[in-house]
Amino acid sequence: MLYAVLTNKLDKWLWIGYGLFVLEGIILLLFKFYCPLTIMARKYSDSSKANFDIYLPNWLAKYNKLIYTSILVVIIIITIYQLLK
Repeated sequence: MLYAVLTNKLDKWLWIGYGLFVLEGIILLLFKFYCPLTIMARKYSDSSKANFDIYLPNWLAKYNKLIYTSILVVIIIITIYQLLK
């Protein structure tokens, strides 16, 4: 999505990406900001680490929502700029 807005390719794939992001947001709202798969995995593990169910470094697993949401905010701002230009 970042590449699309930086190169001004505001085509259907960008809007599909936005749609998937909104769908993911709705799912996270329904499950109190936890991935449904994480909730299921908690039943099979007593680990309290943020990366117990994903192959990411602990620091990235802990802050992935913040990191990727920040990137998406930048993408939204650039999209708005490209649309108004």
